[in-house]
Amino acid sequence: MNSVIEFFTEINPVLAALLATLFTWFLTALGAALVFFFKTLSRRVLDGMLGFTGGVMVAASFWSLLAPAIEMSPGDGFLKAVPAAVGFAIGALFLYVLDNYTPHLHINFTKDEAEGPKTQWHRTTLLVLAITLHNIPEGLAVGVLFGGVAAGIPEASIGGAIALAIGIGIQNFPEGLAVSMPLRRHGVSRFRSFWYGQLSAIVEPIAGVIGALAVIQMTPILPYALAFAAGAMIYVVVEEVIPETQRDRFTDIATLGFIGGFIIMMLLDVGLG
Repeated sequence: MNSVIEFFTEINPVLAALLATLFTWFLTALGAALVFFFKTLSRRVLDGMLGFTGGVMVAASFWSLLAPAIEMSPGDGFLKAVPAAVGFAIGALFLYVLDNYTPHLHINFTKDEAEGPKTQWHRTTLLVLAITLHNIPEGLAVGVLFGGVAAGIPEASIGGAIALAIGIGIQNFPEGLAVSMPLRRHGVSRFRSFWYGQLSAIVEPIAGVIGALAVIQMTPILPYALAFAAGAMIYVVVEEVIPETQRDRFTDIATLGFIGGFIIMMLLDVGLG
């Protein structure tokens, strides 16, 4: 692990953000590739994996994003938390706007429950768009942390950025599977199911590079940018991930998955960051 940290320390931070988010995309593709070996996925397993995803995202939002944002903000008392509060609110509102103006369909929902503007788009397209929206704040979060390291902010460490990338990558693995398997179950070919599954995360490297560039060019926005990514991720968890796991009898499995994801992300961030 030390050699990995040294490698990312020595290269350009934008390149580091790109490589880290390509890693998170790769794990999404790896999860989606399981569709070549299985046609169906137990609902129990799917709910557990989705719960795990939510746990990782909530833990990352605090340990990797909000806590550093508060630490690096000037002032005392309530004033010290203002940048994080403002960024958090804007991030949530950003996802709220995307959610309401982009047609999409959550994983365990029927076509009639599609959200956003009414459209005749195929169920496959709507499902991929839902996960793509989900992945934007994850890519931003990784890029912003690497940008903070380049800007010389003590609270933004290479170890913390790597921990976040690993955590998001781990939860992206079941995410890719959660997209490809339902598509395969509805008669889509194995290759197309895999293709759409991995395609949902291709936005992460783009968002990662944008996040890193933005922070490097405008260092004072870092606490706002970190909190922005946190607010967007929490919005996704509450609006999308948790409701998807509460639609059948495996809610306890989903909850245990959430706890497991939270613990793993917390250990990664504290251990590496």
